[in-house]
Amino acid sequence: MKGFLVGLGIGVGLGVLFAPMSGEETRNNISQRANDLADTAREAYETNRDKISKGVEQIRSGAKNVMSQARDTGNDVASDLQQRASNL
Repeated sequence: MKGFLVGLGIGVGLGVLFAPMSGEETRNNISQRANDLADTAREAYETNRDKISKGVEQIRSGAKNVMSQARDTGNDVASDLQQRASNL
């Protein structure tokens, strides 16, 4: 993504140097491109943030399930050991 943004910046810079437009047109063009780039970056950030949040929630849920199963298994083993000890 960083390489894309660097390339985009270089392309905009070269376009400004070689474009046969007036100063006002060039400024408007640069402003529009900057706004488009900011919108694209914002959308990418939000998309990735949502994906990461969902992934973290899935990991958290899975960890809770594993811990619950481990606790239940531990309790079962402890109960079994207590029962065996009381039968001795």
